[in-house]
Amino acid sequence: MKPRELSKLGLNSGMEVELRILQLPVDYREVKQRVTRIWEDLQPQLAVHVGLDASAKAILLERRAKNRGYRDADVRGFRPARGECLPGGPEVVASGVIARAASQRAAPEGVAVAVSGDAGRYVCEYTYYLSLHHGNGRAALIHVPPLSHWLPASVLGKALQVIIQDMLEEMRKPELKAWFAENSTSVIPAQGGQLGDCLFREN
Repeated sequence: MKPRELSKLGLNSGMEVELRILQLPVDYREVKQRVTRIWEDLQPQLAVHVGLDASAKAILLERRAKNRGYRDADVRGFRPARGECLPGGPEVVASGVIARAASQRAAPEGVAVAVSGDAGRYVCEYTYYLSLHHGNGRAALIHVPPLSHWLPASVLGKALQVIIQDMLEEMRKPELKAWFAENSTSVIPAQGGQLGDCLFREN
């Protein structure tokens, strides 16, 4: 999914945040380098990754990412060694911003939103694991269905706008700040279709 609709809409909120939208290739090695640079150079308050799930019937908020099981080749035919994202990394890393409240809030135009615990073990989840690890849980992955007559780009853009606003509001709550402090992980330097990524920093 190309994130141009969200770029045109912005966040339309009173929050003083800077929105940056980037695109990443479906390439394990390139993603590993670029996600590390995002967290080291831009230091976002929140990174939201948006990926296409051709079988999805709703917008899916992914709760967690797994370190192993990446057996499918990317667009260049590459597979991670031993199917691992980060050798020696935690088996599972959870997001601190995927709140159940976000899935229960009605998205614009009646678009269904659900929480998922299986992000698919492909480049989307690989990207998500790295971002959660480097960002100490300050990341989210949103899988979206293909665009269609019932889900045009304008409606999907509005739905993403609402969901991301909810996430930013959640991040300001004291209990979530405490969660980040308790569940922080160390930053590890990087080794060796498209995804959309939205980065936010407070101004």
